[in-house]
Amino acid sequence: MSPRITFDNELRLLKQNVADMAQKVESNYDSLFDAFYNKSEEDIARIRNIDKDINKRQREIESQCLFLITKQQPVIGDLRVVTASLKVVTDIERVGDHVADMADLMLRIGMKDLEQYSVHLTPMICAAKEMVRTAVEAFVNRDKEAAKDVIKEDDVVDDLFNKVKYDIIDSLKREVKDADECVDVLMVAKYLEKIGDHAVNIGEWEIFQETGSISDMRLL
Repeated sequence: MSPRITFDNELRLLKQNVADMAQKVESNYDSLFDAFYNKSEEDIARIRNIDKDINKRQREIESQCLFLITKQQPVIGDLRVVTASLKVVTDIERVGDHVADMADLMLRIGMKDLEQYSVHLTPMICAAKEMVRTAVEAFVNRDKEAAKDVIKEDDVVDDLFNKVKYDIIDSLKREVKDADECVDVLMVAKYLEKIGDHAVNIGEWEIFQETGSISDMRLL
């Protein structure tokens, strides 16, 4: 087997590992909200403790990337793929961290229905997850146009966050909700907003691996 074919296979394996890591994080995301809506504190507590596996996968992929850079001497196009993969797994890992953070907050608010605080939280949960899913698919499939669509969708999540914030501020002004709980729910919304930001980053790294530029700045 020629060195080029071997390297192409290794790049495909790298992309598959990134996709698998993202799928694990997305599964945890779904499990978190399923457990929350089913009022299963046991399942949520378990989600809090699975972050180590995500971190392990991140380190394995980082090691794989460094091996490809140092041992295979990739050309510019290949180097973009490997470099982008290094950055993307960091964003995926951060999404996993935010899922664990939200699990803590849901236990602190006593599993109370989020709709009590803002009707905009449910669409925000769906929008943030869809952004991550689409961004990872765009990266793995090298779909620059889909990546651009993800970046545009960030405005939707940001707008929903502002609506949640205003709803919670209104509750605090009218003193109809516990102040500590309102702060915790606002933090859930903030983590969802951050997840949207990480999806944007993944989209931008897809554009980088196609063009060598990110945020209109030429890097490679």
